[in-house]
Amino acid sequence: MKHGLILLAAVMALSACASMRPKAPQDDHASPGHAPVVNASAMDSQRDIVLAVANPIDPPATHAGSSLLGYAPPKHYGAGQRAAATLAALKRHYGLREITGWPIKALDVYCVVVKTPPGMARDALIKALAKDDRVQLAQPLHDYAVYTTEPPQPRQDNDPYASLQRGFVETDAALAHDFSEGSGVHVAVVDTGVDTTHPDLQGRIHDMHNMVDDDAAAFNRDGHGTEVAGVIAADGDNHRGIVGMAPKAMLSIYKACWYPAASHAGARCNSFTLAKALAAIIDTDARIINLSLGGPADPLLDKLLVRILEDGRIVVAAMPPDGNVDGFPADAPGVIVVRVSGTSAASPGVVSAPGNDILTTQPGGGYDFTSGSSMAAPHVSGIVALLLALSPRLDARTVHDLLLRSSKVSHGRFQVNAAAAVAALRETQKGAH
Repeated sequence: MKHGLILLAAVMALSACASMRPKAPQDDHASPGHAPVVNASAMDSQRDIVLAVANPIDPPATHAGSSLLGYAPPKHYGAGQRAAATLAALKRHYGLREITGWPIKALDVYCVVVKTPPGMARDALIKALAKDDRVQLAQPLHDYAVYTTEPPQPRQDNDPYASLQRGFVETDAALAHDFSEGSGVHVAVVDTGVDTTHPDLQGRIHDMHNMVDDDAAAFNRDGHGTEVAGVIAADGDNHRGIVGMAPKAMLSIYKACWYPAASHAGARCNSFTLAKALAAIIDTDARIINLSLGGPADPLLDKLLVRILEDGRIVVAAMPPDGNVDGFPADAPGVIVVRVSGTSAASPGVVSAPGNDILTTQPGGGYDFTSGSSMAAPHVSGIVALLLALSPRLDARTVHDLLLRSSKVSHGRFQVNAAAAVAALRETQKGAH
């Protein structure tokens, strides 16, 4: 009996430790050992490799004298005994040096980023690892970029009136707000950090997670995520600034992208940071995921995206500037791909939305204009939030069809229309009764 009480106390202590985590921004390194935060921007996409091994975590035995080794509560587990032993053997065999590691509970794997040993070709190492039965996945560490056509510029003062919001006006969002403002809808934004102190965003951000580093100041200075967040859910009726497409929606911010040291360079992401963000979202109730970014196809990210879509979530992705949708995330079946509306017809299935000269929130409490498919995608995410507030069980295919069916010509461009989409959904709901 005494041994059983000791075991119970140990389990409770582990659970308490696992729950003592910062609220925001969070580092989200889900390891019971609380590994130090790794600066993702220091990783080398030309040499580093993402490696995954099976990571079965058995529940703790409950009989007296049993061991807790390899166990932690489900939300915060790390590498189990089998994964740890496999990784140790692989490191010895191939001469690998681990940069960081993290579990992906949804895929039952433990991932590590490793450096290619000096004198060894990375592609040759990946081929060897791929043939090793102990390896679940081996791939390059890919780079990704956000889709803003103009690099961030110093903030300029602009009259922050809703009438200047081109996307808001052209999509008739004000009319849609008579019936829905996105109340109760949870949107996950995978991007850079966001200015959490911005007057138009303070009431709209539910939680924040930093997958890149532990630099809270940089998190709040990040421009791209601040812009995307403002388009989706800038607060309304507060006598200041702008109004978002879904001003009552709640945002979860996942910083997976950062600004390189080079001046005026756009934000970058990689396989490591994006995989951590997507894996974290799986454990939440977020219905909409906004991805205003993209890059090459990636096996690990594709697996996570498939799982997210199978869970009934709606993923909105920006179309690459070159129109090529063969990479992540635009090529995944079920993802709603959004381009900047133009005079030419869109590819089949692609949604068009305003993306040029979009007035939105900027770090430091300001507002400015920006352009790119990065701004088109959050207009659609906002409209989807309006629809889900009216009909929470809508699936991605129904939403996609509704967006295309309700699009209309505005200022010479065929593009989504918030009011028409809401009206079409309400008509469908009336017909169902």
